[in-house]
Amino acid sequence: MIDGKLAICVIGAGRAGMIHARNYAKNVPGAMIAAVSDPVEETARAGAEELGCKYYLSEDQALENDKIDAYVVVSPTKFHVDIVKKLAAAKKHIFCEKPMAMTVDECDEMIKACQGNKVKLQIGFMRRFDEGFCQAKQIIEAGEIGDVVMVHSNTRGPSVPRPWMYDIHKSNGPLAEVNSHDIDTMRWFTGSEFKSVYAIGGNYRCSEAKEEWPDFYDNVVMSAEFENGMQGMLDGAQGVGYGYDAKVEILGTKGIIQLGGMQGQRLVTMKASNNSGIYPLVNSWRDLFKDAYLNEDVSFADAVLNDKPVKVTGHDGKMAVQVVNAGNISIVEKRIVRL
Repeated sequence: MIDGKLAICVIGAGRAGMIHARNYAKNVPGAMIAAVSDPVEETARAGAEELGCKYYLSEDQALENDKIDAYVVVSPTKFHVDIVKKLAAAKKHIFCEKPMAMTVDECDEMIKACQGNKVKLQIGFMRRFDEGFCQAKQIIEAGEIGDVVMVHSNTRGPSVPRPWMYDIHKSNGPLAEVNSHDIDTMRWFTGSEFKSVYAIGGNYRCSEAKEEWPDFYDNVVMSAEFENGMQGMLDGAQGVGYGYDAKVEILGTKGIIQLGGMQGQRLVTMKASNNSGIYPLVNSWRDLFKDAYLNEDVSFADAVLNDKPVKVTGHDGKMAVQVVNAGNISIVEKRIVRL
């Protein structure tokens, strides 16, 4: 604790990391940003200068500061398992951005480490903290559209993938980096685990990757069957150019919920009557889900300070990784994969 506040260190001072860091610097009750850590000193220093905090070049350096209570891990996915296990061993509470890890086994190691050391582990599925998504969940649970039949979730990003993503064996591809949110959304709205998936992918916009990384895809479609009999459809894309496009349709036996889209936070329920709202166009996930990021950071601090359960668990992260892995197998082997 520093000055009676929960002291946070953010590991990874890039775009997503700085969203969390700025939240803890100004807007999270009972918490403060104590430090940022990044292996690129220029990036770490710039973040620290903006926030008025310390900076470190590794989590090992940060752990030498015993006043830091909790860490937000926003490093590349392949490093999550080792960083989280190290932090847990030091008895530090952890918020880990999605994707949780590369494999289910790594997720199990992270969960075991946090449980064994009695520290919190929250996963960064911020859409569960978005006002519109929460309203949609409440409408479903109230039975206003009857029983859910199918959830269709898509995320299409405007920017082209970064070269490190081309090797899906190291990055887990767009299903992990972009569409983990869609996978978690489908689990959340159906209230069920995936039973089987069939996915197809293609590279339509990244010609420079085709020769060396023939398995890379920048467009993906995945159909799913859930354990409770509900159906799912995911479509994702990178490099679309026209803007940030995230939306969900939840089809029930008595109606439908339409959520999100290029208009921003739009929620429409169609049944005997409907509610609608139209908002300005958005160009970035940083704009569309700005409040959701803040809400999940507030929730994490509250869980640590008041010893409450986190709202998005390691199990939630693990289940999304399991589906990502199954979807990538389906794309490469061109078959249905049963989970």
